[in-house]
Amino acid sequence: MFDMNPLKRNTGKPTDTKEVEGTRAPVAPPKAASYERSTGLATIGPSIYIKGDLTGEEDLVIQGRVEGTINLKQNNLTIGQEGDINANIYALTVTVEGTLKGDIYGEEKVVIKKSGNVNGNVTAPRVSLEDGARFKGSMDMDYRKAESGAARNDTASVFKLDKTPNTPDKAVADTKGAMK
Repeated sequence: MFDMNPLKRNTGKPTDTKEVEGTRAPVAPPKAASYERSTGLATIGPSIYIKGDLTGEEDLVIQGRVEGTINLKQNNLTIGQEGDINANIYALTVTVEGTLKGDIYGEEKVVIKKSGNVNGNVTAPRVSLEDGARFKGSMDMDYRKAESGAARNDTASVFKLDKTPNTPDKAVADTKGAMK
């Protein structure tokens, strides 16, 4: 006599169900909330503070504070505009939109956005620095992949082109007079 189904409205027709071969099956809810999980993207929110080593197997966005070491060698790291990082970073690609104090080792590339502020050394085969970004440190761009954890020579160097006949042009470090 009375249908107590909450999915039926005044019309008596179901609003959130669909007919499947004479039976009613509920429609699955939209998956917008699970988008980040399905793409393998993790997020550290603005109210989170992590002190220590951070290691992972998925892409990561940091909007909070991290102190220590971040190791995502096969994944991408994005430091969001609210991110405040005091760590050395090892990742496939690194995008900086917030503040970073520490060295970056990017296997493929490092991007420092307009809102980014980096105080540290960058080692990556490709580096992009947007107009307006703040950067203080050195850049080491090698045609080979940057090796994570590679020992760095922090002495001042001057590079000049080696023009030996029958050899390709190559940069040679001249450390004479460099302060140690």
